[in-house]
Amino acid sequence: MTLIGVVRHGITDWNVAGRAQGSSDIPLNEQGLVDAAKLAARLKEEDWDVIYSSDLKRARQTANVIAEQIGAKVIEDTRIREASGGLIEGTTKAERIEKWGENWRQMDLGIESYDSVVKRGMEFLQEIVGKHPDENVLIISHGSFIRQVLNALVEDVEEYFHLGNTSLTKLQYLGKDWMLELFNCTEHLESKDEEN
Repeated sequence: MTLIGVVRHGITDWNVAGRAQGSSDIPLNEQGLVDAAKLAARLKEEDWDVIYSSDLKRARQTANVIAEQIGAKVIEDTRIREASGGLIEGTTKAERIEKWGENWRQMDLGIESYDSVVKRGMEFLQEIVGKHPDENVLIISHGSFIRQVLNALVEDVEEYFHLGNTSLTKLQYLGKDWMLELFNCTEHLESKDEEN
């Protein structure tokens, strides 16, 4: 059995402002680095063999913070980058409505399709379980990418859900089937600092 831990990157200034990030290379903000360290402390108590990260800065920074704590190697892979947002990148929902109207989602704004995201996500996962049988693999990626791939993999998740920044989701690969073991967990963010 291969265990896959899927992590959404830490928070960025664009997350706070509600701006679509897509393939824009936005770094973590100060809170994002703090939250990544809290997740790293949690993951240090577990056994992880390798980390795969999106090549985008916000994911790679999150991965590096975790890697320092758990001592695992980070491997970048462009297949787990965020879904491209096309023309909406950098905009808020209000700005999109102002520019393109309420039905902006039905317009061709260059947003990467669900099929494209799922295809690269599935190819990546099949390769990972082949390379790492019976290992524990962490994947540091992005909210929309993770949501779309989970919708394709697991039947018992809602079609639309919000993944918290630095959330941890765990999947077991059992040879043919995927089982959801933990979903969208951010309990590490709720713990109080010992010093305060």
